[in-house]
Amino acid sequence: MANVEEPVVEASHAHGLMKRFYSKDDSPLTQDELDSLMQHGEVHSFILVHRLRAFHEVGVTLFLRGIPVTCKVDVTERYTTQSKVRVSTLYTVHLMHGDFNWIIKRKYKHFQDLHRDLYKHKMMISFLPLGRFATQRQELGALPEEMPSLHNNERGRRASSKPKHLEEYLNGLLEHSFYRNYHRMLEFLDVSPLSFIRDLGPKGLEGFVLKRSGGHRILGLNCFGHHQLCFRWSRRWLVVKDSFLMYMSPDAEVISFVLLFDPELEVLVGRCYTDTEHGVCIKNYARTLVIKCSSYRQAQWWSHEIRQLSEPCDFLQVQRFGGFAPSREDTLTKWYVNGSGYFSDLADALEQAKQEIFITDWWLSPEVHLKRPATDNYWRLDCILKRKAEQGVKVCVLLYKEVELALGINSDYSKRSLMNMHPNIKVMRHPDHVSVIVFLWAHHEKVVIIDQSVAFVGGIDLAFGRWDDSHYRLTDLSVTETPNHISGSEACDTVGSDPDGLASQPLTARSEPEPAPTESEDLSQNSQLWLGKDYSNFINKDWVQLDRPFEDNIDRGQVPRMPWRDFAAALHGKAARDVARHFIQRWNFTKIFKSKYKDDFYPCLLPKSHSTADELLYSVPGCGRASVQVLRSVDRWSAGTCESSIHNAYLHLIETSEHYIYIENQFFISGADGKNVHNGIGDAIVKRILRAHSEQKTYRVYVLVPLLPGFEGDISVGGGNAIQAILHFTYRTMCRGEFSILARLKEHMQDQWSQYISLCGLRTHAQLSGSLITELIYVHSKTLIADDRRYIIGSANVNDRSMLGSRDSEVAVLVEDKERVPSRMGGGDYEAGPLTLALRKECFRVLLAADADPSIDIQDPISEDFFQEVWNKTAASNASIYETVFRCLPSDSVTSLRVLRELNPAERLCDTDPARAREQLGAVRGLLVHYPLHFLCEENLLPPLSSKERIVPMEVWT
Repeated sequence: MANVEEPVVEASHAHGLMKRFYSKDDSPLTQDELDSLMQHGEVHSFILVHRLRAFHEVGVTLFLRGIPVTCKVDVTERYTTQSKVRVSTLYTVHLMHGDFNWIIKRKYKHFQDLHRDLYKHKMMISFLPLGRFATQRQELGALPEEMPSLHNNERGRRASSKPKHLEEYLNGLLEHSFYRNYHRMLEFLDVSPLSFIRDLGPKGLEGFVLKRSGGHRILGLNCFGHHQLCFRWSRRWLVVKDSFLMYMSPDAEVISFVLLFDPELEVLVGRCYTDTEHGVCIKNYARTLVIKCSSYRQAQWWSHEIRQLSEPCDFLQVQRFGGFAPSREDTLTKWYVNGSGYFSDLADALEQAKQEIFITDWWLSPEVHLKRPATDNYWRLDCILKRKAEQGVKVCVLLYKEVELALGINSDYSKRSLMNMHPNIKVMRHPDHVSVIVFLWAHHEKVVIIDQSVAFVGGIDLAFGRWDDSHYRLTDLSVTETPNHISGSEACDTVGSDPDGLASQPLTARSEPEPAPTESEDLSQNSQLWLGKDYSNFINKDWVQLDRPFEDNIDRGQVPRMPWRDFAAALHGKAARDVARHFIQRWNFTKIFKSKYKDDFYPCLLPKSHSTADELLYSVPGCGRASVQVLRSVDRWSAGTCESSIHNAYLHLIETSEHYIYIENQFFISGADGKNVHNGIGDAIVKRILRAHSEQKTYRVYVLVPLLPGFEGDISVGGGNAIQAILHFTYRTMCRGEFSILARLKEHMQDQWSQYISLCGLRTHAQLSGSLITELIYVHSKTLIADDRRYIIGSANVNDRSMLGSRDSEVAVLVEDKERVPSRMGGGDYEAGPLTLALRKECFRVLLAADADPSIDIQDPISEDFFQEVWNKTAASNASIYETVFRCLPSDSVTSLRVLRELNPAERLCDTDPARAREQLGAVRGLLVHYPLHFLCEENLLPPLSSKERIVPMEVWT
């Protein structure tokens, strides 16, 4: 990597964007970091992985300070050399350096070569009075005049004493830093800058090899015949660790490639596998790496060490559900409902970052505030990342590169905004749609990892419109209304509170809308929760001009915002390392795949060893312990490997559930027909209900989805083709056609299906500018809860895009309680899991406004009294009231577009008799409404043949 002179290149404000400021990485060790290494050098910090040049530039020693290096030499074997006359001996050298132990194998001639090089080095230092050798001359002055002797005639006559003499010789050298730190000694000992970084695990085999180019097993990365005809050999320093191997440039300043161990790992030796003498072939899912060694024995030694180090690795086996990671027992974890508590805990965790921050999002808004109301910019996302970057933390962000004609999330603006703040912030976008022929699928994950120690996973992007709490406010004026489902100051989130009482002000208060603050405006008196484009109603108007984030997107004095309901989870320890490994796999894959990211500015990332995962640098407050398994949906285009463990886990939880499942999801598209829909979640639900019916056992299924799909469109005229397309497949899953859940249930139990399944959405109301208003609550959740003992939280929707693995990339976690607390189930005593029980009760508490009515008992989720008299009765009553007061859409009374066109908005009770409307709304309890199963049931909701939406492949909508 070239030396950095000026980090700033050109800048342009064309179209509101800026060109990238930083073209090179200018991130030397800070003085604090350097002082820490010099004072506490017995432990090499993981941050040195990103500062390998520091070993040369500022003289950081490769060995741990103050800890001796000792060795023991044994005879390994005697063998005949190529001369067929001379017999040579191979010596095994056991080296110890603190907690690190490793083995090297050397011939006597290697000791001779080392001795000669050290002698030459000593003479050169003595006779060349150059300033750069001043430190080494000081070390030389403290040495004995003579080097330890390699040759000993008396001992040489006795072959059995030779190992002992070599041991004494080498230990004599290792006592002195002058000899120990010389680069030829380091090569002799197989020591590199990555040898003694504790978070990388045990010191594995290292050394120089010749590496053959090519071998990538991903379409587009090799030219024709690259692996047979066009290859070249390059000298590289190869390092083997406990879950990966990697190689560096010869000067050991840049990590060039990382090969993660996976179930397809193979280590093969011989010409038949490598087409070269003394070759070793190392395969994983993404690459076939061929190295050339100096001898047959060296090739065998490399293959033996790789196999031995990788053998205990968890990632060599396909885990439960076909996943890459096993269940991690006794993991600290925490769930979040809504963005309020999630953003707050995330901000605190980011503030604690010491080494690395990894972020991947479908959409990221740099200006989003993580703690609210914002009275300054301290907790704004871009300000947090800039602050940490200035402290030496490496920030790596992976963004989905959208098809700009289809989406307006402007990831290019997000990328440049972040990267122009500091060279320690690296942002990559993927995929390049044309080069990989991926136009339809997206990176849909929402993940943040801090120091590979704490991970946040869920459905919440770090983006505008995502922050909400259990009040689900429709307005954001200087004085806000009390939502209908929370009673005064008693309202609170499980993981977020309302310290400023913003939700408890009188319904009759009125105020003119305030303008949104600009970037430079003083926020010290700000009382708004959603600044600028963060105040959103994307069905009313989708986001535009995101490079002007502080300008309102809609008129907050006339248009209510659309509340956002979502889930996330925090994980620690080994489970967090699993999430980090997934991110690293995707990051390194993107770096290799896209030529613009191949320069040294974008680093290859290394996964930390699971052997140190339990030593937490920071833990999120309020966590409990449970078994946690990281799941994902990925394919060759998205991560270089294939997996659909989220889908398999969903099926398993549904099939093995004993009492109930509760699903909250942004989409509900399932019921495999072998043509358009392939995921089996709807089929599993039907089979489980039919089994309960045949056994005459109580079993409940709760499904909660948004009342309308999240596309811009006026529902009063049908909502647009995109909305109708999603509605078509949602209704096809629920109740229309032979593959629908209700149609299949009615075949066996007629109307008794209502004893088993409830399909609902969410709605709320408020008052804005003197008028009563209502709006649906957008359910963006991706959650399944089963039996008060297990739950899944992640980014995956119930549709083919998320579940099949070959389409969108997703990440989720399966949390299984191992502890038990007393509860109720089906009228009897029950042992529930504490985390799952609390999550389910939090959902029911808010949806049913249980805090406002002490008679509502949410302890037993499957009892007849609760399921029919509380859940279904509340949903039916609320839906009826909203229909009476607002004539809101979607509605069961609107069965065709003709009826829709004939609706008269002027006949709404909220407009004709506001006083009576308020009286009616007083009977609304909570947020729950039944899903309108008959809405537009007389229409074919698939896009017309002449529309652009119909040109798009059907897989886009499923």
